[in-house]
Amino acid sequence: MRDGPADPRRRVPRTDALLADPDLAAAADALGRDRVKAAITAAQDRARRGEITPERVRDAALAAVATAAPRAVLNATGVVLHTNLGRAPLSAPAVDAVVAAAGHTDVELDLATGRRARRGRDALDALAAAVPDAGAVHVVNNGAAALVLAATALAADAEIVVSRGELVEIGDGFRLPDLLESTGARLREVGTTNRTTLADYAAALGPRTGFVLKVHPSNFLVTGFTSAVAVRELATLGVPVVADIGSGLLTPDPLLPDEPDAATTLRAGAHLVTASGDKLLGGPQAGLLLGDTDLVERLRRHPLARALRVDKLTLAALAGTLHGPTTPTRSALHADPATLRQRAERLRDALGIDGRKAEVVPCASVVGGGGAPGVELDSWALSLPESYAEPLRTGEQPVLGRVVRGRLLLDLRCVPAEADGTLRTAILRVGEQPCG
Repeated sequence: MRDGPADPRRRVPRTDALLADPDLAAAADALGRDRVKAAITAAQDRARRGEITPERVRDAALAAVATAAPRAVLNATGVVLHTNLGRAPLSAPAVDAVVAAAGHTDVELDLATGRRARRGRDALDALAAAVPDAGAVHVVNNGAAALVLAATALAADAEIVVSRGELVEIGDGFRLPDLLESTGARLREVGTTNRTTLADYAAALGPRTGFVLKVHPSNFLVTGFTSAVAVRELATLGVPVVADIGSGLLTPDPLLPDEPDAATTLRAGAHLVTASGDKLLGGPQAGLLLGDTDLVERLRRHPLARALRVDKLTLAALAGTLHGPTTPTRSALHADPATLRQRAERLRDALGIDGRKAEVVPCASVVGGGGAPGVELDSWALSLPESYAEPLRTGEQPVLGRVVRGRLLLDLRCVPAEADGTLRTAILRVGEQPCG
């Protein structure tokens, strides 16, 4: 192609002009001029090859240097607990607690006596208060770790009795059977994929039984000719019952009637409940262990517990979550559809762009994070051309939506109302560029 006056490559901004940009200059101060200059050069080369427009060179360079740390993303996907976006966003009190704990903290010290104290006592006390049906509680670094600790402490060189229909894959290729067998436990599978009875469990019990495991299949549904055994029935078998409820719901939520919660499961007779902290609880990544005092203490004192110990930042965030007001996760789950529609309409009107480009449409949000499969939440979205998806995702303020039938839907359920102005600015910035 001839390099003429209309050649878009002539519009590629100069390096010195980009280095003078306030945001890129700030990045150079923080990360070094050479690193930022290399990112600018790479973005300029992309524009010259036609991969991006010249107007997007600055944002592309900023995006490249921002990969040194996690970037804040506006979640407009409609997935409340988006695993790729870190699942639950922390509440303001939890964030404040993490910042306070970033320096020296009394995580394992009693300031009144000057002596060593129980590690993370504030978080553990808050968790115990939230689920008074638990005789004791403990926290490890994620949900899988909670189950591994239980299997190691209670069933190493023994058998775990579990239904075949509950041997789930938990994500990224990790499978529950592999996880449990890595501890030295042997799985005693009972029943079939779709039907398991109490008699199946009873027939499998013996002197080598460590415990019966009940797993909530939180990321899929089996329908039709099915049967499963409730915790209340399993508790009659005379052996420990460990229930992995998965999504971290501590008490019942009418919005999710089929999602098990810790309090109800313990009252039904489970000896130990394991769950995740970064799902429906709305806190940091953590594995929660709640149950009989002797059992939890046995796990807490097991040598493996040290390797699975959570750090001070996680404990601070968990305490802030449990002590604080409604979490962003709960607010998103219970968002009023009528309010979401009003916000979407105000956003559309504030954009002032062609009505064929921006429309307000109904849509369905989901819980995500391996929780409440099949549950859809009525919601509203701003619908834009699909060509907006990539520049919004890679812009100075990343915005992630979902593409449906050639349109980009920006579902407002998980976008805080105070971020509507930021979202408007991001959309307008894309609208000023040639994006098809």
